[in-house]
Amino acid sequence: MRKTLQGFGRERFDYLVNNAGNSQHINFEKMTEADFDAVVNVHFKGVYFLTQKLLPLMNDGGRIVNTSSGLTRVAVPGSSAYAAAKGAVEILTRYLAKELGPRRITANVVAPGPIQTDFSGGMVRDNPEVNKMVSAMTALGRPGVPDDVGPMIAALLSDENRWVNAQRIEVSGGLAL
Repeated sequence: MRKTLQGFGRERFDYLVNNAGNSQHINFEKMTEADFDAVVNVHFKGVYFLTQKLLPLMNDGGRIVNTSSGLTRVAVPGSSAYAAAKGAVEILTRYLAKELGPRRITANVVAPGPIQTDFSGGMVRDNPEVNKMVSAMTALGRPGVPDDVGPMIAALLSDENRWVNAQRIEVSGGLAL
C-alpha cells in the first residue's frame, strides 16, 4: 500500500471506503461451510483486516465508510450468510467509531437497497421480473442506480458531515416500508 500511495505522491490517506462484494444466493439449509467462508471472507473478514492493516497509514481526522445492505433489515431467502456478514460489518463500524474516536476518525455504514449494477450477475439490472418486483417494493417505485448511492458516500466523507459517526444510513428509496 505504501508504494501505491507513493505513486500518488502521498505517504498517508484520508478516506477508506470498503465496498468489495460477491453474492451467493444459497438457502440456509443448503449453505456449505466453503460457501459460507467465501461470503464471510469478502464481506466481513476482508473489511476487518484491510481496515486494520491500513490504519497506520490513515491520517487522524479521516473517514471510513463501510458498505452494508438493506438485507440486514429485510429478510430474503437465500441471503442469510450475506446478510449476517453485512450485519457484522454494521457492528464493526460502531466499534471502529468508538475505538478510533481518539484519532477523530469517523466510521459510518451505508446500506444500499437493490441497485442496478453487475452485482449478483446483474440480477436487479438485467432481470425484468426482479426489477419489477423491486420497483413494487420500493416507495420511490424503482430500483436504485449507482448515482443514488455515491452521493451519500461522498457526503459522509466530506468535512460538512464530520460530526456524523457510528451511523447506519440506508439508501434504498424506501424499500419494504
